[in-house]
Amino acid sequence: MFTIRPVPKRYAWGSGERLQSMFHLTGEQWRSPLAEMWFSGHPQSPSLIEQPGGAPVALTDVIAAHPEYMVGSRGSSEFGPVLPFLFKVISARVPLSLQVHPVDFQARAGFNMENREAIALDAPERSFRDMNAKSEMVVALEPFHASVGFAPKSFALHNLSLLESPVAQTMVRAFSRSADAGEFAPADARMPIAASVWPESRRRMFRAFHAAITAPPLDAQELERDLLQARARCTAERNRMAFDHAVRGTRAFPGDPSVLALLMMNPVRLEEGESVFLPTGCPHAYIYGTGAEIMTNSDNVLRAGMTVKHKDIDNLLQCLDCRTSSPVDPSDARLGTLLMRDVVFYKPPVNEFMLCYGHVDAAHEPWPVMNRLAVRYDALVQQMGGKAVVPHLGPRIVLCTQGAVRCVTDHDERVLRQGEAVFVPAADGWARIDPVVTGEAAPRGQYLMASTPF
Repeated sequence: MFTIRPVPKRYAWGSGERLQSMFHLTGEQWRSPLAEMWFSGHPQSPSLIEQPGGAPVALTDVIAAHPEYMVGSRGSSEFGPVLPFLFKVISARVPLSLQVHPVDFQARAGFNMENREAIALDAPERSFRDMNAKSEMVVALEPFHASVGFAPKSFALHNLSLLESPVAQTMVRAFSRSADAGEFAPADARMPIAASVWPESRRRMFRAFHAAITAPPLDAQELERDLLQARARCTAERNRMAFDHAVRGTRAFPGDPSVLALLMMNPVRLEEGESVFLPTGCPHAYIYGTGAEIMTNSDNVLRAGMTVKHKDIDNLLQCLDCRTSSPVDPSDARLGTLLMRDVVFYKPPVNEFMLCYGHVDAAHEPWPVMNRLAVRYDALVQQMGGKAVVPHLGPRIVLCTQGAVRCVTDHDERVLRQGEAVFVPAADGWARIDPVVTGEAAPRGQYLMASTPF
């Protein structure tokens, strides 16, 4: 196994201390907001790995030179000589952009189009930085708030009808069967070709969302006052949470009308160990919190609002999934095999990635995260003894998030302390995570393991 160095990403929405503390980053250069730490095989931001007796080398170069050793024959044949996932730890102090990720054919078309236009891969105005579809999953490491996917029409209408904002009232009219066709002709003109077979309910959802993200800026004080007054009239906690997200959005981006789109979306609050999966096309916005994020090996983001970065509304609307749905928790499928005594496996419906969140303790004290998830999933849970062994021979990244853990494979072992990580190549065989026992002291440890599915 190889020590792997994360790639820091500094964005304005990042935390001023959370990631700095986890990764033990000190000094004046780390006082500015730090948003993400990438463990990456992405060609634009590869992590460095440390090889015995040599200088650090880009992970992408080592995989390209030794694909079967690093990612295995199955991974190489299915995905090519690349790491098929991108693993991050993120910490949001304020909301980040309202966005959508493209499906594969849209990613390829957008990447080639921007290449023809000679837009540099690292240019701020670039939307498609690779040709990969982007699905992602987040697992909360502390309370984490997000708005994910479109909620039912009744939820959206209840929220929007409480507002005096002319944009909100336009959104209400968009849901009406008697809506003026002329008023929403600009929205209809920007619908994707697939909209020709959409049910009318989906077209109305598109029109309401379009109204929010294309409206001119609003008076910031009036918008915040309107949202707070509407929230005070809500009786259901879920509706109040949607307004809380919109209020946080408008305080971070004063006068941005796109925050009204959050009132159409599912508000989500994740406790530590809880998760949500975001398929391609799903509109979403992270509001605040710290979590582990894993995705297909892509940096494609199409933004609609709540951002100082480049917006690409035309391409976003072509990718937008307007179906209403409940947020997908990937840890509740196949729970009999996925939830063990000290480790949770999160397996979403994609071939590129899965994630484990685990706890080790020589004294075998109960892990509160596991206790809560066991209660939540009730009869689906099977409590299993033994150590956390991942029966998988693909590439893995193991990160210690608290305390210390010992990572053991067929060929190597390494003690990891908080903020330290290793890349475990396919050739190392199975991986086992044990407690670290040193004399009388046996520190507890927590870890994340990112991998391709077994």
